[in-house]
Amino acid sequence: MNQTSLHRLLASSDLDKPEKADLKKLFDLRLSTNLPLIEDLFLSLYPESTFQNAFPSLLKLLPELFNKRPAYLQIQDLKRLKYNNWYQSEKMLGMQLYVDNFNKDLKGLKTKIPYFENLGVNLLHIMPVTTRPKAENDGGYAVNSYTEVDPRYGSKADLLNLTEKLRSKEMFLMMDFVVNHTSDEFPWAKKAAAGDKKYQDYYYTYEDRKIPDEFEISLPEVFPQTSPGNFTFNAQMQKWVMTVFNDYQWDLNYRNPMVFMEMLANLIELANLGTDIVRFDALAFLWKKMGTDSQNLPEAHNLIALFRMCLQVVAPGVVLLAEAIVSPEEIIKYFGEDAKRGNECEIAYNATLMALLWNSIATKKTHLLYKNLLNIPEKPLEGTWINYVRCHDDIGLGFEDRYIYEVGWDAFAHRKFLLDYYSQKLDWSPAMGQIFMYNPKNGDGRITGSCASLLGLEKGIKQNDKALIQMAIDKILMLHAIILSYGGIPMIYAGDEIGTLNDYSYLQNKNIKDDSRWANRPKHDWKTVSELEKISAPSSQIFHSLKQLVKIRKTTAVFADSNNIVLHNTENPHLFIYERTGKTKNGILVICNFDENIQLTAVSQISSLGYSSGKNLKDIILDRTMNLKSDFLELKPYQVLWLRKI
Repeated sequence: MNQTSLHRLLASSDLDKPEKADLKKLFDLRLSTNLPLIEDLFLSLYPESTFQNAFPSLLKLLPELFNKRPAYLQIQDLKRLKYNNWYQSEKMLGMQLYVDNFNKDLKGLKTKIPYFENLGVNLLHIMPVTTRPKAENDGGYAVNSYTEVDPRYGSKADLLNLTEKLRSKEMFLMMDFVVNHTSDEFPWAKKAAAGDKKYQDYYYTYEDRKIPDEFEISLPEVFPQTSPGNFTFNAQMQKWVMTVFNDYQWDLNYRNPMVFMEMLANLIELANLGTDIVRFDALAFLWKKMGTDSQNLPEAHNLIALFRMCLQVVAPGVVLLAEAIVSPEEIIKYFGEDAKRGNECEIAYNATLMALLWNSIATKKTHLLYKNLLNIPEKPLEGTWINYVRCHDDIGLGFEDRYIYEVGWDAFAHRKFLLDYYSQKLDWSPAMGQIFMYNPKNGDGRITGSCASLLGLEKGIKQNDKALIQMAIDKILMLHAIILSYGGIPMIYAGDEIGTLNDYSYLQNKNIKDDSRWANRPKHDWKTVSELEKISAPSSQIFHSLKQLVKIRKTTAVFADSNNIVLHNTENPHLFIYERTGKTKNGILVICNFDENIQLTAVSQISSLGYSSGKNLKDIILDRTMNLKSDFLELKPYQVLWLRKI
């Protein structure tokens, strides 16, 4: 059973007046209901025969962590329980951003809350703002602390002021929890390097290459160009340390129960700052096992579920996002399977949808999109997706090879085509992106670039090609209309709402010049924002059209995620059709044209789905009644329709 539902039931008599609830009593109830799961998960990882005092230590820790949670957040936890799965609401709209790139620091970000409200954004995902090494730090994902704010962003007081303001506006905050590794400057790493055996056991450290070489046989390379191999020799410690991502990021050894308990304390402290959604970074890598690729292992899933069960006891209003960019068969497991079903992460990235949308843009066809999506197992009812066009990272091509072959293409050649299409290797392609981490051994590579540059706006502006500019705008709006209407939380990357182009200034910075992801991490263009009333500008067209789509989404209850999405295949290979079904007649039929030419779909198919071809059909985007007199419905290039019965 989903434990959140059980907690809601147990607290039902207190949810209408949470300020008067006995908070300690409710904590005890949550602990007693979660305890069997917590014990099973903990002992599966840390058996009593090996770790005799570990589980009693955890039982002592949980009430201590609860007592540290501020009372106003404990009350908020109960309010969140009342609103069943609040993160699935049609009113959710997120924006991901780097604080310094957006508006200097946390105080500056706070002043821009009216901008978010204007667009309809009510969830902010701010990239890491905690302390990190001054040189290379992987954009803040090499952490020196999990809760201390780096001075460049302000202070912890500034962060608390921001979260207080967001709560007053009924807005939500997502922050990263770098759960797999720390920086080599983290206090534990410093103590380990200085010779402290206790803290050396917090990481994977070895006196010689024997065990590292055994690991390397099956461990893939995450960054083969800039950080080959998975181990780094630390001269001060005179040991090899596991560094799967970069040599300055030390992997945590979760085989040590003390690591789990200390990280649980860090997680709760992060939640106590006012975080509503915790993004578990790189969680697929959490458990290392020789002879495997050490990704997506069963022990990693047990560990994540253990974090979740403990978090629910202490802070049930906080939810977890799985940052696992893996195959569809693997990502679905992060919602929890079998006894853990619905009890692992509440949210996961829909990376498969994202990658397939870019594939359909390049090919102008949707059969691979259908082939993959129709074969993704259904997620638990309590889970939801983050749907996004792009994020701060690269765009991977992580769809299944077998489906590429099934549609008649060669998988290796097709991925090469996609890389060429988006990285300026084909003169006729409108895209102006770059390749990230190309591996010549297997031909794998990833794509970087802003949404607008990848979709042709940069090239259109450079060539003063009005037709190309308009086509790029239409593509941008179509992709965002899809993430706004597909099941889950739509997440916009800051700048995409105004058509921001690639930022090439990173090439002048020696610390990041080899990381092309910084091309799609530009500073927010507030001059452009100040001129959004110039309706003819591409940025204005994008912003105001997107704002209208957001407004429609938030007033369309069927867009709430309740596993109510149905894909409808079509004989036209350029169209993508799906339905958000409702309990009454008020479902929404979404039809998208991925081609640069006008495409048709048979009215008979629409009618067969229950959407009348007479005057009883409305396009809610254009707010017009559809009076279809032909046997075919015509879609303009890159047009999207949201059709409702009336």
